[in-house]
Amino acid sequence: MLSEKIYTLRRKNGLSQEQLAEKIGVSRQAISKWEGGLSTPELDKLKALSECFQVTIDELTNDQNTNNCSNTAEQKKADTETIQTQSKIGIALCFIGAICLVLFGILMMLQPYAVQQMNESSMITLNGTGILILFFILFMIIGIVLILKKK
Repeated sequence: MLSEKIYTLRRKNGLSQEQLAEKIGVSRQAISKWEGGLSTPELDKLKALSECFQVTIDELTNDQNTNNCSNTAEQKKADTETIQTQSKIGIALCFIGAICLVLFGILMMLQPYAVQQMNESSMITLNGTGILILFFILFMIIGIVLILKKK
Protein backbone atom coordinates (compact mmCIF):
# COMPACT_ATOMS: atom_id res chain seq x y z
CA MET A 1 0.00 0.00 0.00
CA LEU A 2 1.02 3.58 -0.62
CA SER A 3 0.78 4.51 3.06
CA GLU A 4 3.18 1.73 4.05
CA LYS A 5 5.61 2.62 1.25
CA ILE A 6 5.74 6.27 2.26
CA TYR A 7 6.39 5.27 5.88
CA THR A 8 9.02 2.68 4.93
CA LEU A 9 10.87 4.97 2.53
CA ARG A 10 10.79 7.85 5.01
CA ARG A 11 12.27 5.67 7.74
CA LYS A 12 14.79 4.13 5.34
CA ASN A 13 16.00 7.63 4.44
CA GLY A 14 16.23 8.61 8.11
CA LEU A 15 13.66 11.39 7.88
CA SER A 16 11.09 12.48 10.42
CA GLN A 17 7.59 13.39 9.28
CA GLU A 18 8.48 17.05 9.83
CA GLN A 19 11.66 16.81 7.71
CA LEU A 20 9.83 15.05 4.87
CA ALA A 21 7.03 17.60 5.02
CA GLU A 22 9.53 20.45 4.67
CA LYS A 23 11.25 18.78 1.72
CA ILE A 24 8.09 18.35 -0.34
CA GLY A 25 6.21 21.45 0.86
CA VAL A 26 3.34 20.03 2.92
CA SER A 27 2.42 19.95 6.58
CA ARG A 28 3.53 17.26 9.02
CA GLN A 29 -0.14 16.38 9.46
CA ALA A 30 -0.44 15.63 5.74
CA ILE A 31 2.45 13.18 6.00
CA SER A 32 0.81 11.61 9.04
CA LYS A 33 -2.51 11.20 7.17
CA TRP A 34 -0.74 9.69 4.15
CA GLU A 35 1.15 7.20 6.31
CA GLY A 36 -2.01 6.37 8.26
CA GLY A 37 -3.96 5.73 5.07
CA LEU A 38 -6.48 8.47 5.92
CA SER A 39 -5.73 10.36 2.70
CA THR A 40 -3.60 10.05 -0.41
CA PRO A 41 -1.23 12.59 -1.88
CA GLU A 42 -2.13 14.49 -5.03
CA LEU A 43 -0.18 13.87 -8.23
CA ASP A 44 2.22 16.78 -7.73
CA LYS A 45 2.97 15.55 -4.20
CA LEU A 46 3.51 12.01 -5.52
CA LYS A 47 6.05 13.47 -7.95
CA ALA A 48 7.76 15.31 -5.08
CA LEU A 49 7.81 12.12 -2.98
CA SER A 50 9.27 10.08 -5.85
CA GLU A 51 12.00 12.67 -6.40
CA CYS A 52 12.73 12.89 -2.68
CA PHE A 53 13.03 9.10 -2.28
CA GLN A 54 14.59 8.62 -5.74
CA VAL A 55 12.00 6.07 -6.84
CA THR A 56 9.45 6.11 -9.63
CA ILE A 57 5.80 6.91 -9.05
CA ASP A 58 5.04 3.35 -10.13
CA GLU A 59 7.24 2.03 -7.33
CA LEU A 60 5.38 4.23 -4.87
CA THR A 61 1.91 3.23 -6.00
CA ASN A 62 2.37 -0.46 -6.84
CA ASP A 63 1.65 -3.05 -4.17
CA GLN A 64 4.98 -4.79 -4.78
CA ASN A 65 7.94 -4.25 -2.50
CA THR A 66 10.28 -1.48 -3.68
CA ASN A 67 13.25 -3.84 -3.50
CA ASN A 68 11.67 -6.27 -5.97
CA CYS A 69 12.59 -4.12 -8.97
CA SER A 70 16.27 -4.00 -8.08
CA ASN A 71 16.28 -7.72 -7.23
CA THR A 72 14.62 -8.54 -10.53
CA ALA A 73 17.15 -6.46 -12.44
CA GLU A 74 20.02 -8.09 -10.56
CA GLN A 75 18.55 -11.54 -11.24
CA LYS A 76 18.22 -10.79 -14.97
CA LYS A 77 21.81 -9.57 -15.07
CA ALA A 78 23.03 -12.72 -13.32
CA ASP A 79 21.01 -14.90 -15.72
CA THR A 80 22.45 -13.05 -18.71
CA GLU A 81 25.98 -13.52 -17.39
CA THR A 82 25.32 -17.24 -16.84
CA ILE A 83 24.02 -17.65 -20.38
CA GLN A 84 27.01 -15.76 -21.78
CA THR A 85 29.41 -17.94 -19.78
CA GLN A 86 27.69 -21.11 -21.01
CA SER A 87 27.90 -19.87 -24.59
CA LYS A 88 31.61 -19.15 -24.23
CA ILE A 89 32.21 -22.62 -22.78
CA GLY A 90 30.15 -24.12 -25.60
CA ILE A 91 32.15 -22.30 -28.26
CA ALA A 92 35.40 -23.40 -26.62
CA LEU A 93 34.26 -27.05 -26.52
CA CYS A 94 33.24 -26.90 -30.19
CA PHE A 95 36.63 -25.53 -31.16
CA ILE A 96 38.48 -28.08 -29.03
CA GLY A 97 36.48 -30.93 -30.54
CA ALA A 98 36.99 -29.67 -34.10
CA ILE A 99 40.72 -29.08 -33.58
CA CYS A 100 41.16 -32.54 -32.07
CA LEU A 101 39.31 -34.14 -34.99
CA VAL A 102 41.51 -32.29 -37.49
CA LEU A 103 44.69 -33.20 -35.59
CA PHE A 104 43.56 -36.81 -35.37
CA GLY A 105 42.91 -36.84 -39.11
CA ILE A 106 46.39 -35.48 -39.73
CA LEU A 107 47.87 -38.11 -37.39
CA MET A 108 46.03 -40.84 -39.31
CA MET A 109 47.55 -39.64 -42.57
CA LEU A 110 51.09 -39.02 -41.28
CA GLN A 111 51.44 -41.89 -38.81
CA PRO A 112 49.10 -44.75 -39.80
CA TYR A 113 51.18 -47.12 -37.66
CA ALA A 114 50.37 -45.12 -34.48
CA VAL A 115 46.66 -45.29 -35.29
CA GLN A 116 46.93 -49.02 -35.92
CA GLN A 117 48.62 -49.49 -32.52
CA MET A 118 45.80 -47.57 -30.88
CA ASN A 119 43.24 -49.82 -32.55
CA GLU A 120 45.04 -52.98 -31.44
CA SER A 121 45.41 -51.83 -27.83
CA SER A 122 41.69 -51.19 -27.39
CA MET A 123 39.74 -53.92 -25.62
CA ILE A 124 36.38 -52.44 -26.57
CA THR A 125 34.58 -53.61 -29.68
CA LEU A 126 34.69 -50.07 -30.97
CA ASN A 127 38.30 -49.59 -31.89
CA GLY A 128 40.54 -46.95 -30.26
CA THR A 129 40.24 -44.47 -33.08
CA GLY A 130 36.49 -44.76 -33.00
CA ILE A 131 36.49 -43.98 -29.28
CA LEU A 132 38.62 -40.90 -29.85
CA ILE A 133 36.43 -39.70 -32.69
CA LEU A 134 33.30 -40.21 -30.57
CA PHE A 135 34.98 -38.35 -27.69
CA PHE A 136 35.81 -35.37 -29.92
CA ILE A 137 32.34 -35.33 -31.45
CA LEU A 138 30.88 -35.43 -27.93
CA PHE A 139 32.87 -32.27 -27.10
CA MET A 140 31.35 -30.60 -30.12
CA ILE A 141 27.80 -31.71 -29.29
CA ILE A 142 28.09 -30.51 -25.69
CA GLY A 143 29.47 -27.23 -26.99
CA ILE A 144 26.57 -26.79 -29.39
CA VAL A 145 24.04 -27.58 -26.65
CA LEU A 146 25.60 -24.97 -24.36
CA ILE A 147 25.59 -22.38 -27.14
CA LEU A 148 21.95 -22.97 -28.01
CA LYS A 149 20.68 -23.39 -24.44
CA LYS A 150 18.29 -20.61 -23.41
CA LYS A 151 16.35 -20.00 -20.23
